[in-house]
Amino acid sequence: MSRAIHPIEQESYAILRGRLAARHPDDAARPPLARALLERVVHASADLEYAEDLVLPAESVLGRAVEALRADAPVVADVAMVAAGITRRRTLCHITDPRSVDLAKDAGITRSAAALRLAAEEAGPGAVYVIGCAPTALFELIGHADAYKPLLVLGLPVGFVGAVESKQALRESGLPAVSNISGKGGSAVAAAALNALLYWEGEA
Repeated sequence: MSRAIHPIEQESYAILRGRLAARHPDDAARPPLARALLERVVHASADLEYAEDLVLPAESVLGRAVEALRADAPVVADVAMVAAGITRRRTLCHITDPRSVDLAKDAGITRSAAALRLAAEEAGPGAVYVIGCAPTALFELIGHADAYKPLLVLGLPVGFVGAVESKQALRESGLPAVSNISGKGGSAVAAAALNALLYWEGEA
């Protein structure tokens, strides 16, 4: 079923596409899914700099993620704000789970990393990970990628401590991923990136 688009949203996208075309004319040549993901991130942030900051995988990687999501692949979120921003899909997020506190203490890791570990164990291989807040959760995922076997990682944590480094580590890991170069990112941006794949109505 097609999603009903409010006239305000239609106008907003028309404006951002015009501004992207003016500042970044080469973006018109992006493949459809990559362009849709970029536009939704820009729409969520009102930040045109993502046209140069966002690092996207091959279109085929995004297409496989769309197909997997349509087949109900699990979605893991690092924090509740990311989970709240993801529509059309239940997510696995254990940041408020009391077990995360105990695991963090016992393993000597952050609560965010512990929450991701619990969610990854529940999700199993082939999940899509959406990380918009906690660099330590992203490091946890990278460090245990052989066990977690993510299908796609949307690694967009925000901040001044560890955010840039974790996203660089993600790119160097070779995992199929969406990331960005700077310390920008955040829950709304990460959720928007996932929603772009959930909302996609074309061929994957």
